[in-house]
Amino acid sequence: MNILIKSACIIDSNSSFHKQTVDILIKDGFISKIDTNITDTTAKEISFENLHVSSGWFDPSIAFGEPGYEERETLLNGLKTAALSGFTHIGLQPNTNPTVDNSSTVHYLKNYPHTYATQIEPIGTLTTKGEGVDLAELFDMKQYGAISFGDYKKPIKNPNLLKLALQYTQSFNGLVQSFPLDINVAGTAFVNESLNTTQLGFKGIPSLAEELQIARDLYILEYTSGKLHIPTISTKKAVALIKDAKVKGLNISCSVAIHQLLFSDKDLEAFDANFKVMPPLRSEEDRLALIEGVKDGTIDIITSDHCPIDIEHKKVVMHQAKFGTIGLESAFGVLRTLFDTELIIEKLNAGKSIFDIENPPISEGSTANITLFNPEGNHTFSLSDIISTSKNSVFLGNTLKGNVYGTVSKSNMTLKSI
Repeated sequence: MNILIKSACIIDSNSSFHKQTVDILIKDGFISKIDTNITDTTAKEISFENLHVSSGWFDPSIAFGEPGYEERETLLNGLKTAALSGFTHIGLQPNTNPTVDNSSTVHYLKNYPHTYATQIEPIGTLTTKGEGVDLAELFDMKQYGAISFGDYKKPIKNPNLLKLALQYTQSFNGLVQSFPLDINVAGTAFVNESLNTTQLGFKGIPSLAEELQIARDLYILEYTSGKLHIPTISTKKAVALIKDAKVKGLNISCSVAIHQLLFSDKDLEAFDANFKVMPPLRSEEDRLALIEGVKDGTIDIITSDHCPIDIEHKKVVMHQAKFGTIGLESAFGVLRTLFDTELIIEKLNAGKSIFDIENPPISEGSTANITLFNPEGNHTFSLSDIISTSKNSVFLGNTLKGNVYGTVSKSNMTLKSI
């Protein structure tokens, strides 16, 4: 299929057409021509109000459910959700049943048949079955397309296991993820330890639980070398620790979840289980430090940390509810209330270099990999905006800014009906 995108403002610092409003002609999956007033009667014409385009966005922390938890989300509907939310690549977490701990499962996910404009980039477990005991088939999974290795939301309790993983993966340029939580300090608590949560009657997880784990991991990384990614940090001290590690020259990257940038533990006062996330929502001071960490470059990536949970496990009392919120559909709209468009695009694409994913610029001859959006206009996020099977969104009722129209990837396009 040939595609003609009309009157689009390109936001791509790697393109010679950056900030220019042009037409983009796509033929056989490649950008054939960029110019003003292109005409092609063989092409499907795309035109939207205040249309902007950028290189397709990447989110490195997406959970669906299938196989094993299809009631939460299927692969097919999850990919549709991601594509309509502006993401052409997603790092799919391995918390399924069975877990993604072998090359055959990675191969299946990497080649999952669908027609949506989103590519699955599988994340393999670091350990067999995600049990934290023995390293999984890391090399084999890498050969079949795994972009990194980590046990989703589970810390690496054994420091020697992390040491071995960092040493071993250097032989094939593998990326290790380590979730920032010392489980011995955190115990069974599920919210931040603060005056706010104490007054609500909750036992809390101190910031120390995150910071101790990060400090340990950075010390091991300094000893071993290798590549380490710390997903979804949540505290002011965590930002400082990673900033210092980067000054030392360590190969360290990190991400922050969008909900950590918008909410704090004060938002738990409604006892809404959608606000039960991991890491927990922290203090207002932590939230502001995370925003500053995004702006100064300490935090490399912003993720939706999309985690669908079915109603039976979410619409219950707080201590019984599972952790997680969906975030794909609201991602861009929330970020536009916090940051300017260019910084958002930078943070939604920065993960590609870290996770070794191709990032073609919007230029003639490049593979078509494009997100279409409008950075302006306010709207209230409601249930009708949710495409996911599960509806556990912490953002319901919030005013968002901007609108995503969809995605184009090679010859596939997934667009909203506006």
